[in-house]
Amino acid sequence: MSDRDSIFEVVDHSGLQRAERAAQLNELGFTWADLEEEEYWLDGIVTMPTDVYGELEEASSKLWAVLDKAVRYIHHKQDLYDLIGIPPVLWEMLDEGELPPEGLISRYARFDFAVANDGTIKLLELNADTPTGYVEASIATPWICREAGISSPNDQMKEHLAAAWAVEQPDTAACVAYGSHQEDSGTIDALVRHSGLNIRCVDCLDLWVDEGIVKDSEDHVIERMFALYPKEWMAVDEGGDALAYAVETGRLQLFNTPHSILLQSKGLLAVVWGMYELGLLFDEKEREAIASYILPTYNKPIFSGSFVSKSMFGREGGSVRLFDSNGALEIQDEDGYDSSVLFPSVYQKRAEMGRIQTPNGEFHLLIGMFVINGKPCGLLGRAGGLITGNASQFIALGVR
Repeated sequence: MSDRDSIFEVVDHSGLQRAERAAQLNELGFTWADLEEEEYWLDGIVTMPTDVYGELEEASSKLWAVLDKAVRYIHHKQDLYDLIGIPPVLWEMLDEGELPPEGLISRYARFDFAVANDGTIKLLELNADTPTGYVEASIATPWICREAGISSPNDQMKEHLAAAWAVEQPDTAACVAYGSHQEDSGTIDALVRHSGLNIRCVDCLDLWVDEGIVKDSEDHVIERMFALYPKEWMAVDEGGDALAYAVETGRLQLFNTPHSILLQSKGLLAVVWGMYELGLLFDEKEREAIASYILPTYNKPIFSGSFVSKSMFGREGGSVRLFDSNGALEIQDEDGYDSSVLFPSVYQKRAEMGRIQTPNGEFHLLIGMFVINGKPCGLLGRAGGLITGNASQFIALGVR
């Protein structure tokens, strides 16, 4: 397929005044358009046709229901917890806790899709625990699209977030290095602002636990907390046991809920694919969605063609390795933390990603779809190499 046949079109904004536009986005809360003198934001827009966006939105809804059903099947089955890499320190928390209502195990999540230039859609993974990119999607993307007169489906993200947090009512929002880590700090600041609630923002490293009671550096008791803190790290971090105990005893409510880690594990996709192959659990419509959008995924590298290996709890490209059709290692992530030394890996058939040509060069395009309060509602575009890691850049996505 030639670039002229691609579903993607690039609207080039490189001739506009970047510094002035970055300053305007900074005022809106997107303060990391440039990181360490490197351009993180590619000033332009990638557009897709309405029908492709419609299929992407429908695929997200169908897969959200499929994965929700799989989690409910796994719940209370500790052999399956082990299979998908859930650390044992979390098992009691998961078993004792009641599952949230259908479709709401996570109220703040993001699918990552590979959408080929011909419009073929394949799910790569789901971040149902601690997704970032919210500021880029909810603030920067609508502004960039509006300036260009291009439609953005992201305008409702704020309303869905406010509805979700109106139910959860966190009293505290936390991330590591709050106040100094631009992206994570800006993310929880935006979430708090969009919630309309009176919520304290704190540094995870300032928290301490006293007999199951969580407190911040000023001794404020925290009872309901949203945290950009991956729950699997309770198995690794000093104090992780104490934090788990606080949740188990009901002294602390975490958001996303503890059960979001069951959605988060990439091993869940292996469970879904295994059930699909065995003809178990899913009805005909769910099987059609699985066949259409989920890639063959296993706990062992049993492929005859090209495949990917990645940690069940890898983030930002860390631990990703791409193997060619002969099973030889082709490329691996060198920047992110390789969490496969701590958690088991999954093996997934490779998918074709869209390619876009920009003034900065050619990139592979990863498309994120936020699911907030159970609703697919926001596109996130990231441009990078074959592995979308820390070095990838943000580019706005619109619909034509």
